[in-house]
This record gives sequence, structure tokens and C-alpha cells, in this order.
Amino acid sequence: MLEHPLVFLDLETTGATPTSDRITEIGLVEVANGRVLDSWSQLVNPQARIPPFIESLTGITSAMVENEPTFAQIAPQLFERLQGKILVAHNARFDYGFLRNEFQRLGLNYRARVLCTVKLSRALFPQHRRHNLDALIERHALTCSARHRALGDAEVLWSFIRKLYEEVDTASINAALAKQYAQPSLPPRLSAQALDELPDGPGVYLFYGEGNLPIYVGKSVDLRSRVWSHFSGDHRSGKEMRIAQEVTRVEWIQTAGELGALLKEARLIKDLLPALNRTERRHTGYFGFERDPSLDSARPLRLIASGTLEASRLENLIGLFRSKRAAQSALTALAVEHGLCPALLGLEPVRAGNAPCFSHQIKRCRGACCGKEPLAAHNLRLFEAMQTMRVKDWPYAGPIGLREHSEQRTEIHLFDRWCHLGTAQDETQIYEVLEVRGAPMFDLDIYRILERALRTRRKGLELLQFGALASSWYRDRPARATPD
Repeated sequence: MLEHPLVFLDLETTGATPTSDRITEIGLVEVANGRVLDSWSQLVNPQARIPPFIESLTGITSAMVENEPTFAQIAPQLFERLQGKILVAHNARFDYGFLRNEFQRLGLNYRARVLCTVKLSRALFPQHRRHNLDALIERHALTCSARHRALGDAEVLWSFIRKLYEEVDTASINAALAKQYAQPSLPPRLSAQALDELPDGPGVYLFYGEGNLPIYVGKSVDLRSRVWSHFSGDHRSGKEMRIAQEVTRVEWIQTAGELGALLKEARLIKDLLPALNRTERRHTGYFGFERDPSLDSARPLRLIASGTLEASRLENLIGLFRSKRAAQSALTALAVEHGLCPALLGLEPVRAGNAPCFSHQIKRCRGACCGKEPLAAHNLRLFEAMQTMRVKDWPYAGPIGLREHSEQRTEIHLFDRWCHLGTAQDETQIYEVLEVRGAPMFDLDIYRILERALRTRRKGLELLQFGALASSWYRDRPARATPD
């Protein structure tokens, strides 16, 4: 690494979104052959108000930058400093994204090889959980002249790299660098520029071919790495090869976290039916058994398919299976184990005149089909045997929200009785989402996504409970009129 011209860079900005926020300070350290050539810093007038939170964090106020040059005024000098050098930054996509957007507004196409010190630290010290700049300063005993100021943080990065060569063998450093620098070969009809703006955060991505519908939909907690990974392995999988041959453009939808990405992916695959999501398309439905609450019923179970059960009827749903065959096989095994009647369960035709079923003749059925066992006793035994297969009871008094946070966005995912009602961007939209027309339908994929989210409760998910009153409010509210 040290054999190449490097520029260690840090930016302070008005916010976290490169397309709308602006740079307020630039600091850089130029290094060649392992020696510092120059250090440079400059306050920048963002031509926008600096939010109070940013002022508090960095100490850079709107008054401080009011008479400083704009980015356009310093762009020629900065562009020359950066040309031909590897850009080294902490969470490098952030700084690189801001630079590219600022230069692009001026008609300058800035491209550089980028080295991210966050990724480098994770690769070399996987035993540690935290890799932000404060963690690196503490862990490696680094000093910082001015934390959250551009030049001070850029100098820390140069100190970190020098410290690496004292603490880690060169071969391990070179291997980590080679992995970062490796660039997969892009499909012939997809340009590298099309992927430059891919974010590092969570979301859903859509690969398009020649048509208007996507050929593949995927999700990831790191969109950039996941999309690029498709093109580094196109020789190992038929699906990846087809993607590489057909893809012409990529779109993405950012989410606040993993849960939002899972929900969005599940919905898009059902709505758009991408050709290469074959496995997910095959498994989007379910089969289950709806029980007759009456213990005296001669048909205690009814096999139902995906999309036919409202959430209000979930209390009578037993079993969730990906195919009709799997549902019938599970019920057959249960009948054999507990001496149940296959005819009453719909597994074989009912014989005329209360004639005993075949299983009774071979002493596997206790005779509910021919009156030797009361229907109530048979059905009670059936339902007790199926208890472990029941859909879990909804554990809340009404609808809930799961709030996800990220640096750039907040989302509140709303659920009731295992059904996804929608996603609000903030608290003011919650009751707009709850004003649904008609009863929500049960979806197996959503059920499994939500059940796992509630069971594991990953860091960053905040539970909001609205209670029975809210549940009644939105369920009983008349449908809103549709404008002409």
C-alpha cells in the first residue's frame, strides 16, 4: 500500500445524504512512499444552514463558514490534489459519495481507487465488534488533535495505517488490501458508473434486463457488497451467469434496516414475479388446515390454500406447509400415530352407510367413522395432537410497530395478528397506515419474518404497542371514500 500515492481524507458535512447535503470542511494528508508530502484543510461554505446537531458535534457553525469559499471555488485545487491517488477514508463510501456528487454538480467526473479503513480494521481484527474511529483510537492508542474536525480525523487515519505495520504482519495486511481492491468483472451491458452510487446500507436491489419488469430481486444489509458479489461469482452458478448475461440496469430501494429489507423483498417478489427468483416464487404460498370449532363435526378439518384466510380466522388455523402434499403427509403421519380416522380427515373417501374406513379394518382407526368412537372424542384427540402445529397466538392486545433506525432514515413497520399492515416513515403516519380498507390477509413469509424478528429482537428494533383500543379503532372504522 505504501508504495502508492495516497491521500488520507475526512469530510465534515451538513448531513448524511450525498445527493442533498453539503460539505462544510475538508481535511487531507498526502502520502507517498510512506512519507507525508503535505497536509491541507479548508472550511467550506455549504450554502445551506448547518443543523444544530452537526454544529454541536463538530463545532463548525453556520457563522464560521459564512465567509469561506464554496466547493465550486476550491474544486480545481482539490481535484488536482486527489488525481491519481488512492483515497483512504473511514467509512470511505460516505466521503467518496460526497466528493463525487460535489464534483459532478460542476461537470467533473471524479473516480478513484478507494480504501476503507473500517473494512480494513474488520478484516484484520475480526475479534472486535466496534470499528468506528473512536474505537480505533482507543484500541491502538492513537492520538487525535481535533476529533470530528476534518484534518484531525484524517491524521488519525494515517496514524492508524502506520500502527498496523507495527502490530500486524505485512502478508496479512496485503491480503486484506487485495480483497478490498479486487474488482469483479462487470456484465457487458452494465457500466461501472451505474453501480458507483450503490449505498453500503440495507435495502432491496432489482436487476432489469431488456423489459420493464425486473429479472431478479434480492435484499441485503450491505447493498453495495451484495450486488458486486453477483458479478464476482457468475462462473459458479447458472443463475448468476444468466444475471450477468441479461442485466442492463440496477435499481435499489434503501431501508432503515434488515427487517424493512426482508418485508420489501417478500412483497416485490410476490407482486413482480421476477423470472430468476424461482425458488422464492415457488415458496410464496402455503397450505394449512382450518378447523371446525364444533367438536361434533364430521369434517373437523378443511385444507386451505394461500390467500384464502383472513387474519381474524387465524385462531382456527393449524399447520403451515409449503405444498399440499406436505400438508397431507403430515396429517397422514398424525392419523397413524394417534389412531385417527383418515376418512373424517379427508385423506380417503367416506364410505356410504357409516361403513368403517380401511384404516379401521386394519385396526389403525378407533372407529369414529362408523360410530364406535364419539366424534367429539375423536376431534378432541385430533386437536390435541395438532397443538404443536398451530400458528402461534398473537402475543399483543392489538397492533404493534417495530421501529428501525439508521443514520439516514427511520421506519415503523406496523403489524396486527401476524399481518403486515404497512410501513410509516414517522409517528405522524402511523394512523394513516392503520386506516386500512378490508381485513388483512395472512401471509406465511411475513409470519416467519415477523416471528423471527420478535424472537431474536435484533439491536436497533424498538417495539411500539398501541393496545386493543387502536386495534378496534382501525378495524371498525368505515372505508374511506375513493375520489372520482
